[in-house]
Amino acid sequence: MGGTDLSSRFGASLAPVPLSLNWLRQISALWATEAASWEAVTGPHAYDPTLPLLRPGKWHSLKAGPRRRGAGPAPTWGGARAAWRRGLRRCSELERGPLSIMDPECSHLLPALCAVLADPRQPVADDTCLEKLLDWFKTVTEAESSLLLLQENPCLVELLSHVLRPQDVSPRVLSFALRLAGTFAAQEDCFQYLQQGELLLGLFGETGTLGWAAWNVPTVRSGWIQGLRALARHPSALHFLADSGAVDTVFSLQGDPSLFVASAASQLLVHILALSMRGEAVERCSPQGSAWPACAQKIVSHVEESLRSTDTPQVTQALNVLTTTFGRCHSPWTEVLWDQLSPLVACLLERDPIPAGHSLVDLLLSVARSPVFSSTDCGLWETVAQTLSRLSPTQAGPLALGTLKLQHCPQALRTQAFGVLLQPLACVLKATIQTPGSPGLLDGTVGGSLTVDALLSSKSACAGLLCQTLAHLEELQPLPQRPSPWPQAPLLEAVVTILRLCNGSAAPSSSVAGRLCGTLAGCLRVQRAALDFLGTLSQGTSPRELVPQVFAVLLEYLESPDSSPTVLKKAFQATLGWLLSSPKTPGCSDFGPHIPLFLGELFPVLQKRLCSPCWEVRDSALEFFTNLSRHWGGQADFRKALLSSEAPTLTQQLLRDPESYVRASAVTAMAQLSSQGLQATLASPEHPETEQGLLKEFLHILSADSEGFPRRAVVQVFTQWLRDGHAEVAQDTEQFVATVLQVVSQDLDWEVRVQGLELAQVFLAQKLGQPAPCPYAVGLPEGPSPGLRPEVLRNLCQPWLLEFAFRALFDCDRPVAQKACDLLLFLRDKTAPCAGMQETGDSPCLDSVEAILQRWQAGEQGQSLGDPEPEAMLAVLRSIDLEGLQGRLAESSDHVEKSPQSLLQDMLATVGVLEENEADCY
Repeated sequence: MGGTDLSSRFGASLAPVPLSLNWLRQISALWATEAASWEAVTGPHAYDPTLPLLRPGKWHSLKAGPRRRGAGPAPTWGGARAAWRRGLRRCSELERGPLSIMDPECSHLLPALCAVLADPRQPVADDTCLEKLLDWFKTVTEAESSLLLLQENPCLVELLSHVLRPQDVSPRVLSFALRLAGTFAAQEDCFQYLQQGELLLGLFGETGTLGWAAWNVPTVRSGWIQGLRALARHPSALHFLADSGAVDTVFSLQGDPSLFVASAASQLLVHILALSMRGEAVERCSPQGSAWPACAQKIVSHVEESLRSTDTPQVTQALNVLTTTFGRCHSPWTEVLWDQLSPLVACLLERDPIPAGHSLVDLLLSVARSPVFSSTDCGLWETVAQTLSRLSPTQAGPLALGTLKLQHCPQALRTQAFGVLLQPLACVLKATIQTPGSPGLLDGTVGGSLTVDALLSSKSACAGLLCQTLAHLEELQPLPQRPSPWPQAPLLEAVVTILRLCNGSAAPSSSVAGRLCGTLAGCLRVQRAALDFLGTLSQGTSPRELVPQVFAVLLEYLESPDSSPTVLKKAFQATLGWLLSSPKTPGCSDFGPHIPLFLGELFPVLQKRLCSPCWEVRDSALEFFTNLSRHWGGQADFRKALLSSEAPTLTQQLLRDPESYVRASAVTAMAQLSSQGLQATLASPEHPETEQGLLKEFLHILSADSEGFPRRAVVQVFTQWLRDGHAEVAQDTEQFVATVLQVVSQDLDWEVRVQGLELAQVFLAQKLGQPAPCPYAVGLPEGPSPGLRPEVLRNLCQPWLLEFAFRALFDCDRPVAQKACDLLLFLRDKTAPCAGMQETGDSPCLDSVEAILQRWQAGEQGQSLGDPEPEAMLAVLRSIDLEGLQGRLAESSDHVEKSPQSLLQDMLATVGVLEENEADCY
């Protein structure tokens, strides 16, 4: 046997793998370590590392010899195959890098871990570790053969066999084992291997897990479903599901008291149905589906039976299965399925009340969105139209919205759906209309007796229906497929009416209006929804005569002491939207006649809200004021109204608000006013520093404020001022940046330090004075940058700037170090082509800087860099492997121990199996 050729010994299934001679020379040393295993079987002369490497075939056809505990591989062909596979895996690591797929260390740890999992006396690892372990096995089986994995690690099969004794295993481990078995059985050859010992039948069959006491635990039932879902990937699994009775069990689990289990069961039925219909058999099926596979016919029959049931939960289960099926499967057979089941779905509309209305809506929209039905006339639209007319207003709203969002839909159906969607608002207008016969939303809408009943039935029903309608219209308004013409004026009237019904300012003109006024009075839900939709309507073109009504109702809400902080915030947002969308008119005034009047009434209200005892209201008022100043700071009408008010003074006073969120908003607001030249000069004996300007005030906040939000806002403002060339900064930019960075470097908030690095990068970019790219140079290669002048180089390499960046490079917070690395890379790239710069070599200055940086990296941050030469600083900058550091910083914090071996060690360490009881922190 010493000279036997391996290819003839193992058969034609082993094809030679072409390898280069250099590669073989690299791995020859590794192969030598496995030579003893080969020689034990083939003799001392059979091993030759220059022979072609062979790829393994179906090793499961060759029975491995018995293993000897405590010894090396037994002298059998099984041992030779194991040695061959270990050598191949190690060779692959040389070629492709190290792999985290069942390395020898993991194989060594697996038996101990399986013993721990199988021992009920041992504390089982938590669910997180079991999930990580299962994810790792999924990765292994996706890259390698599951059968080879089980044959190399028989402890896994022993674990699966052990759980068949339910009294010896915990429910958590049983659930894990069920999912693990499904993961292995997803490959058909491994499925057949496990079937030989009837292991799968014991785990998933009717005589197995289902009869155990552990079946009452939801996690076990969930693991059983997920295990079946994993193995249902090939024809052999379909036969197993049909013969083992598993499908019937899935039917029963649709009504499981655990919502997670019930949902997973429905998802599994859809998966089995789709798997059954995959293949050539589908192409030969008859329109009646009589040639469908047995498993598919069984599921369809169950769905038909459920649709005929008078039990609403059973109908809901069937509708949910069909909704998922048509949402995921877009093959031609789904059209046959709908033709077969649509009469039963239509029959549901004849019942009173209609069962599972929301599930029925989901099904119809799922079918309508399927590309299979986009160009076919299958009676779907008639069913949708009938459903719109039969469902309650609350149930019909989502169907109407979904219908209007479809790309392909008959116009008559779109008109009907829009009428259903508008019906609640039409009823509100009809009840409160002052002039009989006025046109509005009632034009073209169907009878609304059901809607009126829903609005008047209870406060919760009325609020729910109006909030749903307003949210649907808000979602529909910006879409290109919204109905045209869009009823902007009636919608505005309806929303203004609803808002006035809520705050009690509406005058009821009928008994219905009086009841609505009492029902909606003080309803915060409806107020928030109506203000959101009112803000959205500002994007459309509104009649001029209605705009004053809009501003009037907004002013009512901004003034009202009954408005809650959330309602006020939405009122501010809607007001901003309407102000910014107001058309400007030519002439002596910037805006139309109603805007200056509204501003004159708005600023007294804004001043009142800036002094509110509620910090959320003060914060919302500042946010509104900032945004309005940003967009209108240059308009004469706005500037006149603002400067005649006390809003700037009150805003500056809020820089010392007791709430940090308000102080941060005040910083942003004052910065915006300063950029527009609208800030106030506030001087007081208590705060003499404000006489010296806003810059001093902000520096005081940056250095003295105890909270992080105001300090972050200050650095962001400084960065924007530097970009914009603000007057406070342009006087002495270098001194300004140096002062800010000196304060920022001592800040404990990492976001402040990151923003400080952004400020430094903006400063460097401005010092370089890079011109804008030439549009005519598109596609041309960039030439070398010209050398920097010595004075520019010295300005760039300021010691305070580089010291700040280098200290940040060794920061304990990763975002700070990443930003510092980006900044230094930017500086290094821009200063690389410096002309005439002398190399410093091993100068004492360079050695000193490098020594200081090493001490900083070790955590000794006390010593300063001093005042080294720019050339020395650039030499240090070039000597640091910034790209490598950038890559290391991009890695996750647990990349060192994030490995399967570490996971197995941690799980064993928790039960004291390993000598070194060290567990990672996940």
